[in-house]
Amino acid sequence: MSDLPPRISLREVGPRDGLQNEAPVPTEAKVELIDALSKTGVERIEAVSFVHPKAIPQMADAAEVWQQVTRSDDVRYSALVPNLKGAERALEAGFAELEVVVSASDTHNRRNINRSTDESLDEIAEVIDLVHGRGGSVQVIVSTAWGCPYEGDVPVERVVSVASRAVHDGADGVSFGDTTGMATPARVTRLVGELRTAHPETPLNLHFHNTRGTGLANVLAALELGVSDFDASVGGLGGCPYAPGATGNVATEELIHMVEDMGVATGIDLAAMIDAAATAERIVGRTLPSQVLRAGPRTRTVPLG
Repeated sequence: MSDLPPRISLREVGPRDGLQNEAPVPTEAKVELIDALSKTGVERIEAVSFVHPKAIPQMADAAEVWQQVTRSDDVRYSALVPNLKGAERALEAGFAELEVVVSASDTHNRRNINRSTDESLDEIAEVIDLVHGRGGSVQVIVSTAWGCPYEGDVPVERVVSVASRAVHDGADGVSFGDTTGMATPARVTRLVGELRTAHPETPLNLHFHNTRGTGLANVLAALELGVSDFDASVGGLGGCPYAPGATGNVATEELIHMVEDMGVATGIDLAAMIDAAATAERIVGRTLPSQVLRAGPRTRTVPLG
């Protein structure tokens, strides 16, 4: 096995990516979840998204949630936005760290944001200028990076081209989103390699879904390439309203459980994250897919009766 990073950084996306795919939950429940996550040692939390409430009604109370959250000085909180209007709302709410999303697949982008990929990239350039002018940062998330539910496979060259446009326009970093869980380790290796060839200095985050059961295998493949920045979602919450069948993200507690046992530090308290996953499960009112939430950590033993 290749040398692995000694430490990785995780961004918890359950409060945004996770809850946007559930039936709407009360504002106070979202605040409870974010506050619980803030106590786990996780360094970054994607707290809300500023999208049009008709598009994603689950996020209609983003500003109210952010006002009520008990913010930790040890956590960087961010918001996802789809366009310039969303960025303005996020900045007005007090966020300085934003993610803006664009699909590598033109069809998915039109279903998701009602415009072409190129039109979104044009506006993203304006978003970057706006946010930088306010002293903030912008990461550009390229979704459907490993495939689209409408178009099928998305050529690697297309994904890198979209990412390159964002980098040239001043993005502070790039994230590749496996929106539909179509990634496999070999495909991860190729795309990461192509981006690094094109932009070796650009910070890279990876966002995997476990739709087809390859989420943690993809994380391992990326670790072996030296990638040290990942998204994960508490309890395995998540999906995409515009990607049929795109079930939950890689579960945060499962990712922590795996990499810590491999000697890769996260700085996160696994027991506290499992407790937060139980909170998430109670809030959404359904069984979440995380196996570590069910079975506990590898070190759990059963007392002799």
